[in-house]
Amino acid sequence: MDIFAIITILTILSAAFAFINTKFLKLPFTIGLMIIAMCFTLLIVIVGQFNSSILEQSKELIQSIDFKTVLLEVMLSFLLFAGALHTKLDDLAKHRAPIMLFATFGVMVSTFLVGGIFYFVAEAVGHHIDFIYCLLFGALISPTDPIAVLGILKEAKAPKKLEIKIVGESLFNDGVGVVVFLVIFSIAQRGIASVEAEEVGLLFFEEVFGGIALGLLMGWVGFKIMKTIDHYETEVMITLAMVMGIYSIAHAVHFSGPLAVVVAGIFIGNKSPEIAWSKTTQNYVDKFWELIDVFLNAILFVLIGFELLIVTINGEYILLGVLAIPITLIARYLALKGPIMLFNEKLEFIPKTDMIMTWGGIRGGISIALALSLQPEMERELFLTVTYVIVVFSIIGQGLTIGPLVKRVLGR
Repeated sequence: MDIFAIITILTILSAAFAFINTKFLKLPFTIGLMIIAMCFTLLIVIVGQFNSSILEQSKELIQSIDFKTVLLEVMLSFLLFAGALHTKLDDLAKHRAPIMLFATFGVMVSTFLVGGIFYFVAEAVGHHIDFIYCLLFGALISPTDPIAVLGILKEAKAPKKLEIKIVGESLFNDGVGVVVFLVIFSIAQRGIASVEAEEVGLLFFEEVFGGIALGLLMGWVGFKIMKTIDHYETEVMITLAMVMGIYSIAHAVHFSGPLAVVVAGIFIGNKSPEIAWSKTTQNYVDKFWELIDVFLNAILFVLIGFELLIVTINGEYILLGVLAIPITLIARYLALKGPIMLFNEKLEFIPKTDMIMTWGGIRGGISIALALSLQPEMERELFLTVTYVIVVFSIIGQGLTIGPLVKRVLGR
């Protein structure tokens, strides 16, 4: 099936599911779409028991979509830019120290905690997994997904102080998480003896600091160009070209594309409205990127629901997935505890910030995409199933209850 036909099918289904959710279910947009897509997938599986060709054709369609490439190399840059564009630098700057610790130290601590605990839990249920592969799983599941977090927090009405920490962390920690994943992936492939500390340090420095530098440079260039004109159609096109150009350059020079796009988005979103854009331009840019955000989110969460077709349904895998849910939550709580205690008095965190941030750390498509990139010998099928179980619980269970939790904790 050609790419246009696939996009057409996904768009039609996304629009239909969005209508059903808006008209009848009235759930938060992304959660509703994913639940409907999963129900639709289960219906296909049931019908497939009587007509196998329907099930086979559906599986063939989903398998023909390279979810990893579609998300990490196409959709992610646009979604991150749309989120970063509306992130206020003043709020972010005030909380920059804990946000950076959450996104770096927190991700690495969580990676080793999840990997270590999961290794022993898997051994306890009789499934031996090499420790390095468990660390890979820890790396892919530790970053919270900015796409899921941004969409769900809009519905949760969390306090601004708390929202900026969760959103700020999620915008940056996926870039760091991908770098940690790549480092461990390289060690798993080549063996720890063949990977030197200098090589790891250089890769981390290149990806993280190179991505930040590229984002600042391209954001500044885009800002300067838009400052010289007042033509909203052209300026909207410039923002679109920036995102695509930044991601392509980052990929070519081995910098972190997600970090570069986030930094450029924050720069443009904070500098341009006051200096470079007219009110008309700002309105059109905002509306354009809101529509991009809504459309791509719809496609993404429908795809997550459809991924159920290619996940291995195995009793042992499902059990390990269920056991991994508290593991990831405990690891996240412990990884956040240190930075929160360190900055608690200085920044006056709201009560139970550690609990709310733990529950508000939604996992999403990025974790599934990284799990799909594993090689078969790295327990790919097991970790894909476990990751899917965690993501579904995270988006539905945590996503639907984070709002009530915030209200209960804050006594609203």
